[in-house]
Amino acid sequence: MSYPSNFRVADLTARDARLHAFRSDLADARLKGEVAADRFVAGRPARITAAVADIRKAPRPDAGVNTQALFGDDVLVFEVAEGWAWVQAERDGYVGYVADTMLGGREHAPTHIVSAPRTFLYPGPDLRFPISGQLSMGSTVTVTDAAETRGTHYAVLPSGEALIAGHLRPLGEVATDYVSVAEMFLGTPYLWGGASGFGIDCSGLVQLAMRMAGRNVLRDTDMQATTLGEPLEPGPAFSGLRRGDLVFWKGHVAVMTDADTMIHANGHTMLVSREGLRDAVARIGYLYGGPTGFRRP
Repeated sequence: MSYPSNFRVADLTARDARLHAFRSDLADARLKGEVAADRFVAGRPARITAAVADIRKAPRPDAGVNTQALFGDDVLVFEVAEGWAWVQAERDGYVGYVADTMLGGREHAPTHIVSAPRTFLYPGPDLRFPISGQLSMGSTVTVTDAAETRGTHYAVLPSGEALIAGHLRPLGEVATDYVSVAEMFLGTPYLWGGASGFGIDCSGLVQLAMRMAGRNVLRDTDMQATTLGEPLEPGPAFSGLRRGDLVFWKGHVAVMTDADTMIHANGHTMLVSREGLRDAVARIGYLYGGPTGFRRP
């Protein structure tokens, strides 16, 4: 598992169940000696095969969604029971339950990542075919062939399905400005726990945008407020802020796009939208208080 380079367990807690797979009856074998459990098991490698997989708090369809995994994400599976798998995402360490039908093997090494906010899967290299699926930015795929139909270039997958080649970039090729990536999601619906181009929340937007710029960060707002970059003094009337700085409230985060304006996925508009920082401080403060911190990634 690859945590951010500046992540320290002590910054959160060694027993944060969001980032450590342990229950009273079962736990990750790597935690033996640190937590109490009836049994310890090694995680079995698997990969997400659904476009978006909800990671839930409990193994029930009505349980709350904490976050989401995307097509191609690698996970470790600690238990499968009654249609649910208890997993830990390898990219950010998040633990929870996914439907076991959304898991597959790791037969093919990913070669490319989806770089458009959303894209379609076709049963073959022709945009006139009825689509066979859709993928979000951040999904990873294995490209085995290329094709061209009527001047449109396609990337072909092992299944024979095809994607628009221009919607992909090779793994390891990253965006130079994570804020520009975040701005691509303007108008995307707000979704609690959402982490995809189909619906996203505030910390999900930060995480996905930074991932596309080559930086893996933790998932939840409190984690980001503790581990991301360095604390920042915003100055009088927030005059010290610049593009890319992060503004935190209790349970919320926004990205500055310039000295005065921010972008955030928010429950006020139920969209990813722009808002003046001072307007947001006044509006949010009425119900939830002022900003709790500022950080420069």
